[in-house]
Amino acid sequence: MPLPSCRYLLPTYNMTIRQAVIKIFYPALMSVSGWFSAKRSYLENSGNIPPAEPFFDLSFSTIGKDEMALKQFKGKKILLVNTASDCGFTPQLKELQQLQEKFKDKLVVIGFPSNDFKEQEKGSDAEIDTFCKVNYGVQFLLAGKTVVIESQKQHPVFQWLTNKDKNGWNYKPPRWNFTKYLVNEEGVLTNVFDPSLSPLSIKLTSKL
Repeated sequence: MPLPSCRYLLPTYNMTIRQAVIKIFYPALMSVSGWFSAKRSYLENSGNIPPAEPFFDLSFSTIGKDEMALKQFKGKKILLVNTASDCGFTPQLKELQQLQEKFKDKLVVIGFPSNDFKEQEKGSDAEIDTFCKVNYGVQFLLAGKTVVIESQKQHPVFQWLTNKDKNGWNYKPPRWNFTKYLVNEEGVLTNVFDPSLSPLSIKLTSKL
């Protein structure tokens, strides 16, 4: 089967040919990566271990530079995801938006764009915001571009998500872009989902 002509891969806005190819072949990537990572697809706080430090004391700056306290979402589940615009999993942006729409009464999705893995998020906040909205219809919350891996610059939210002395049990850092962390209505970290797991997977949606 011949590959699509390049003219069909050109972006509608601010999308490189690489990004357009990724968008087309994403289903095949998910099929292969999901098969190889089936056993590590998610971790669960089976003992419902409470956090050592309150999750709802944290805040973040949105991509529009507004300061937002997480305590305003108390009573809903929160899915926190490190995102990137130039990754094989970038089409999950659309799936995250679909997830937000489907469970809008009980779920808040927050994306944290980062350039931590193979420099796959080089754009400015304004460029990231436009790319996500125009190409994937993103309306869920986006934080400003930040650092999610362990370092002196790691965002406090990801410090909490990946330090068991703060969240109570998990020390797993993001393995790659689109690692997903689920926090419940009381501020307890309940699950960590692998990048290869679709946001619309039953393994994830069954926890909502």
